[in-house]
Amino acid sequence: MGTPAFAVPALQALIDSKHEVVAVYSQPPRPAGRGMQLTPSPIQQLAESRDIPVFTPVSLRDADQQEAFAAHGADIAVVAAYGLLLPQAILDAPKHGCINIHPSDLPRWRGAAPIQRTLMAGDVATACCIIQLELGLDTGPIYLRETYSIPPEMDAGGLHDVMAAIGARQVLTVLESIASIRPVAQSSDGITYAAKITKADRELDWSRPAQELLNQIRGLSPAPAATTTLAGEVIKLFAGGIAHGDTSKAAGMALDNQLLINAGEGTALRLTELQRAGKSRQNAGQFLQGFPIAAGTIAQKSGT
Repeated sequence: MGTPAFAVPALQALIDSKHEVVAVYSQPPRPAGRGMQLTPSPIQQLAESRDIPVFTPVSLRDADQQEAFAAHGADIAVVAAYGLLLPQAILDAPKHGCINIHPSDLPRWRGAAPIQRTLMAGDVATACCIIQLELGLDTGPIYLRETYSIPPEMDAGGLHDVMAAIGARQVLTVLESIASIRPVAQSSDGITYAAKITKADRELDWSRPAQELLNQIRGLSPAPAATTTLAGEVIKLFAGGIAHGDTSKAAGMALDNQLLINAGEGTALRLTELQRAGKSRQNAGQFLQGFPIAAGTIAQKSGT
């Protein structure tokens, strides 16, 4: 049970293993691309390429869907970024219930955006956990936890791929001993929630220290991307580096013509990868050739 690219390594690992995948559940096709044509999810595409039955209900709350799910006779359901809430009847249907790949060091960052929130908070380490699903939001006991030290230059795209690969490997490990191992309850200490990313989360506040801004950029790169307004245009930001600022100058002021932007607490952020609306992602040199930013230009929150 999964939908986006994050779930693909786990499904592929199951397909390649000794286990039989009796069914795949994914969210319904969504409009995508310039033509906004209905496009199956990455999980649906992979399953159909291997002739695995695919089900795309909009909800699992009605009795007919729950009966159809139980009729698969599955021993266990593996869940990875499915995107639908699973009612108790679904959780109880497989012999060993439902297990979930969660890419954070639970109970830290329960919820919708754990990878992004991990990086935005400046965490230097995380984990991937296999948990038993229950009705609570990522509250279930943990079968397996694998910690990971985050390289300082890694963005959300890179961490996404690492967590997906770890989770796929962990699922096979758990399935080998699912009948005999018992999951361990999560700690009641250190609980945090990874809320969905909003437009406000994307906008840089240049009064904050450069390290916090860089964490925000890394956590939102490559998508949906942090933003700022430069010379009247909303610019997407993907990477940068920390430098000394100038406390005598305003926060958000360009300190040179090479995208060194003054930030809070005597720090500055040099923007190194950016994108204008309708353009491709560029390094700073390429960006400045078509859109020069003079010293003294003020970067602002988008829309201000």
